[in-house]
Amino acid sequence: MARGIARAVSFGGRATAGWCSYRRITVAVCLGNLVAALLVLRSLTAPGSFAPTAPNRGGGGVVQYTEEQIKSVKESIRIRREAEPVELVQAVKKLRKVFAREEKRRKELPLVLKQKISYDILRRLQDLGDNGSLAQQREVVESWRTEKLKDIKSASTQNQSNLDLSSEETRLLKRALEFNWHMLMEDIGLWIPEEVIHTVHDDKPENEPEEEEIIAGPPLSPQCNAELHTDYDGAAVRWGLTHHKESAADCCQACLDQAKNAKPGELKCNIWVYCPSEFGCFSPDKYEHKHQECWLKQADQPKLNFKDKYSESYRDAHPTAPVVVPWMSGVISA
Repeated sequence: MARGIARAVSFGGRATAGWCSYRRITVAVCLGNLVAALLVLRSLTAPGSFAPTAPNRGGGGVVQYTEEQIKSVKESIRIRREAEPVELVQAVKKLRKVFAREEKRRKELPLVLKQKISYDILRRLQDLGDNGSLAQQREVVESWRTEKLKDIKSASTQNQSNLDLSSEETRLLKRALEFNWHMLMEDIGLWIPEEVIHTVHDDKPENEPEEEEIIAGPPLSPQCNAELHTDYDGAAVRWGLTHHKESAADCCQACLDQAKNAKPGELKCNIWVYCPSEFGCFSPDKYEHKHQECWLKQADQPKLNFKDKYSESYRDAHPTAPVVVPWMSGVISA
């Protein structure tokens, strides 16, 4: 029996050695790799193999989108692209290029050159004098720019202009004067405000009666002869700085009472001047005239100080004067 077992072992060992040789193992591995490669290639070339996938939120594997879902995604992308403000984006890009170019030009202009320009313009403005108007100042500055451009264009490469600049500085100045003049004015700190011309347009229909101003307080007696926006001159009978009345009617009555009760030899009031404005009334003297001041005056021949509006020449000499005379006055009739 032992001999039989030995034979069986010997026979099995020889069979195993025959079937598990290195050559047969290599061939088997190659066949397995070839089969795996064919399976991968088949999966890649099969329809729908390139469909977008997304991770499965449940974990494990991926989810493939259907053709209908892919169409919806493409349609949404198309709608978003069509809704983009293409013209606005292009305009913004152009503006960025322009700003970048202008900023580059601004940086290229040397500080020394800017100082030379500012000194030259200041000399021109000083020659104009302090009485020059804003329009004349702008005209002087624009004339300087025009002359300098003409000088630069006609000069040689060595620059014969009166700024005594190098050829490189001349090139930079020419470009600044032609294309970046307002930016250059800002850089050198030159600012000339615009003149505001105020024009009063009378758009009232013809033959329309003027609106009457309302005078606060009781109605005035015809004897008061009240005149709005009027200031009469005369010798002071009662100092208005310390003599206030509630209304113009009260001021006129004070003038009548003073004239009636005046003692022999005293001045009798025949002119009253009242300040009806809550903001006070202008006067060229040194005092601050307040609301409800009542001046009592006397004059044999009453003379007007101001009527309706202050003249332009007067306002030029008195900058704090308003346009319209704020006082109201009256000459007492006999």
